[in-house]
Amino acid sequence: MISDKPLRSVLYVPVGNSRALTKAASLACDAVVLDLEDSVAPEQKAEARKNLEAWFSDPGGYSGPVVVRVNPLSSEWGAEDIALARRLEPDAVLLPKVDSPRDIIQAADALGDDSLSGPRIWAMIETPRAMMNLGAIAELGRDPGSRLTCFVAGTNDLAKETGVSATPDRRYLVPWLMQIVLAARAGGLSVLDAVANDFRDLGAFQRECAEASAMGFDGKTLIHPSQIEPANAAFSPSPEAVGEAERIVAAFVVPENAGKAVISMEGRMVERLHLVQAERLLARAGRTRS
Repeated sequence: MISDKPLRSVLYVPVGNSRALTKAASLACDAVVLDLEDSVAPEQKAEARKNLEAWFSDPGGYSGPVVVRVNPLSSEWGAEDIALARRLEPDAVLLPKVDSPRDIIQAADALGDDSLSGPRIWAMIETPRAMMNLGAIAELGRDPGSRLTCFVAGTNDLAKETGVSATPDRRYLVPWLMQIVLAARAGGLSVLDAVANDFRDLGAFQRECAEASAMGFDGKTLIHPSQIEPANAAFSPSPEAVGEAERIVAAFVVPENAGKAVISMEGRMVERLHLVQAERLLARAGRTRS
């Protein structure tokens, strides 16, 4: 399942770009999003669907998780996109312009009656209505029938729709990003940070990744292969964090600490909630090394 794999680096690949599709197999990103939406002009939508179908018949050696970003179901292309996704069965379908739980339910119904098989649903949080309905949308993550497993922040559209300035430090967007993380965790969902538009400034990108990791994001969506390596590094547990987690786990295994809710370790108080966090970090470290 895609939810069992790391999602540090999730690269958008325009379906209309045959060179980019061919290159996907050689990239070290954790997943690809084959894009039928923003990167495809209206007059090229039908051709893009044909390209997508051809790629699925011969992915050129690519074996990682595949997500297909469809057009909004309310658009003139959405129904054909979702029907194609149902037939091709990618790991997930990324829904843009989600406004309410109804959009998720509609897409889940379109993907078939058996919600335990077939594509999962990722939801882009990129509209003011989505932000206002975050809690209700996230709650669907607790219902397997919804197929919902991941939130993807879409700050470009949020900035466009609200008039908020997208400054380099994202100061006006951070409160919304933190709300997206909080809602995702309440719904048991994975959560990905938005793209960084200037792929040439890798220093700024590294800082943005570090901040997103500190905010609690699982990874970041990318627009260029050069962003893969710094994203993988930023969203992987550091050797120092792994070492501390191992010491916490080892401390609770010591016989004299058996059954204790709180122990003293290295001059500080460590609770069982820290043990749970340590075990999660070690599990994540194991996945990112595989």
